[in-house]
Amino acid sequence: MDFSSYSSLQFARRGRVLEITMNRPDKLNAIDERMHAELARVFVEASGDPDSDVVVLGGAGRAFSAGGDIDWMQKMIDEPGAFETTAREGKQIVYSLLDCEKPLVAKLNGHATGLGATIALFCDVVFAAETARIGDPHVSVGFVAGDGGAVIWPQLIGYARAKEYLMTGDLMSATEAARIGLINHAVPAADLDARVAQFADRLAGGAVKAIRWSKMAVNIGLKQLAHSIMDASLAYEALSNRSQDHQEAVNAFREKRAPVFTGR
Repeated sequence: MDFSSYSSLQFARRGRVLEITMNRPDKLNAIDERMHAELARVFVEASGDPDSDVVVLGGAGRAFSAGGDIDWMQKMIDEPGAFETTAREGKQIVYSLLDCEKPLVAKLNGHATGLGATIALFCDVVFAAETARIGDPHVSVGFVAGDGGAVIWPQLIGYARAKEYLMTGDLMSATEAARIGLINHAVPAADLDARVAQFADRLAGGAVKAIRWSKMAVNIGLKQLAHSIMDASLAYEALSNRSQDHQEAVNAFREKRAPVFTGR
């Protein structure tokens, strides 16, 4: 892999484990236009990387990822055509996570929200610090949860729970997420790095081809679902991008106040 072609992601190798870190710690790794474009290609390149067998995805600083960057949201409101690129890249992120033959392990050192949660949940195994929180609060910013949440949440926790969390945007603790099966493990924050490293090393030291092809077999159903849902869900998100409520939510975030929604 040519690591030098990325500016918002950092890379490290530990044996046959490739570690990818979202690196905007001052913004809680909120995903902006550049990072979004890089995430749309990094898992394709990681899948073909000859020097690794397992990929660990994490976030620098205090969070895994706080979701979409608010300034980028304003740009898409001002330039609705820009959402066409966002939608195309959004599909590429989800599809490339599902198509990556190598096991993907998400390491949630802190909050994972919105698109950050989507990316984590499309990984194969998720470890989180007990202090982390996870949720998909698209609706809190007047946005449809169209970037993959509608695909993955019902498969993990069932439709009733998924709809409750996607319609309210509520966050939950990592401990609760593990209890209901949204993620795999919630561990003490001090143990997170060691637990993830131990698990990644176990996979890297296993029957690599059997492991990766078992993953791909399991993902067949998820890939079929993603291809049947993503276009429509992103189209709904594009509609909500032009709503007054979405602009109000962006304004409220910048002004550090609660939004006042009008249903428009």
